[in-house]
Amino acid sequence: MADAAELAARLRHVYWIGGGSGAGKSTIAGRLAERYGWRLYATDDVMRDHAGRATPEEAPYLHEFMAMDMDERWVNRSPELMLETFHWFRGEGFGLIVEDLLRLPREPCVIVEGFRLLPRLVKPLLTASEHAVWLLPSPDFRQAAFRSRSVPGEGFMWRTSDPARAGRNIAERDDMFTRRLREETGRLRLRALQVDTTTTEDELAARVTAAFRL
Repeated sequence: MADAAELAARLRHVYWIGGGSGAGKSTIAGRLAERYGWRLYATDDVMRDHAGRATPEEAPYLHEFMAMDMDERWVNRSPELMLETFHWFRGEGFGLIVEDLLRLPREPCVIVEGFRLLPRLVKPLLTASEHAVWLLPSPDFRQAAFRSRSVPGEGFMWRTSDPARAGRNIAERDDMFTRRLREETGRLRLRALQVDTTTTEDELAARVTAAFRL
């Protein structure tokens, strides 16, 4: 693959929305894609494809995770261990995102969104810092978002022996991940927006639009 400067030049038409789970990334990216006629690339949609493409040598944490049963993944490990060993949080498979983006036409612009967009991995690919923003949800906002989406009895947590404990573990892990994103964006001087229960969808869309200087 080309060096970072060349990649950044080839990806200058890309806008990035990263952040914690449940922060509204998909919603806002979809709104901007529709408003400006951009192409939308959702990293959640390609996770299964990327898991199949990544070799054990390229993604050891991913393959270790795939070998676990549901309780090993979500119930029996501490949130701290879940955070440190979760493959996407380690940046595994990020190169596959870049490969996919390079295959897309350069017109129209592309807006890419997802929690897999780690600040330290995205920054070298930016020709302009205003092309990236991270949404940092408060715990209350994230819980409200997940409650609005969840259907009792459905979802991967219900395939564990203790869905309540799995849910608590994931919530704590995601809170720690968001705190890590806050520290990393601050250290790298990248734009991050706090999202809480007082933030409306229209307000968040306006704030992201302003961050992108559109």
